[in-house]
Amino acid sequence: MKILMVLTSHDQLGDTGKKTGFWLEEFAAPYYVFKDAGAQLTLASPKGGQPPLDPKSDEPDAQTAATERFRKDTDAQQALANTHVLAEIKAEGYDAVFYPGGHGPLWDLAEDAHSIALIQDLYAAGKPVSAVCHAPGVLRHVKAADGSPLVKGKRVTGFSNTEEEAVQLTDVVPFLVEDAMRENGAEYSKGPDWGSYVVADGLLLTGQNPGSSEATAQALLKLLK
Repeated sequence: MKILMVLTSHDQLGDTGKKTGFWLEEFAAPYYVFKDAGAQLTLASPKGGQPPLDPKSDEPDAQTAATERFRKDTDAQQALANTHVLAEIKAEGYDAVFYPGGHGPLWDLAEDAHSIALIQDLYAAGKPVSAVCHAPGVLRHVKAADGSPLVKGKRVTGFSNTEEEAVQLTDVVPFLVEDAMRENGAEYSKGPDWGSYVVADGLLLTGQNPGSSEATAQALLKLLK
């Protein structure tokens, strides 16, 4: 079972002067769900190398058992520091893809031609595509075989407008995940803010927020098995 995890390379939070990147829990929790199930993992990002960590996800109140495990795991840290360049990744080498969130993907992965093509190729080959929190935003420009938005008519979730309002970044992000899904004709739904909420529609799996990362990864494993 070969799973590709794609992380952001973007570290600027709009023009606020603050840093962003990927959210640690949304990487660590799925990483260990997959690892403990015996999956062979490949990590990639647009620029390759070390992806930028969202500093807020490093704060004490954002820590979980998975993030604590990651801090003691030199192999995992090494893998993260040496992600492959996304442009060199081919869909046929993998059984599924998982995109961790953080605000970073809204700037780079959502617009990245390699990421878009990779998702289209995987989906067309009947392989699952999964994303959590802000990462469903990477589906924004992805097309189905008929040229319509991939998410059109599909049940999805992702970081909600009310959650974005709560972190006071509604006017900072390039687009709102919930709005982008709805504009593309998706059947967007959400659970309570910050609670675990996962939506599966065929090969498409999406999780709403950091609290949904482990459950989204488990749903992907279930689909692969």
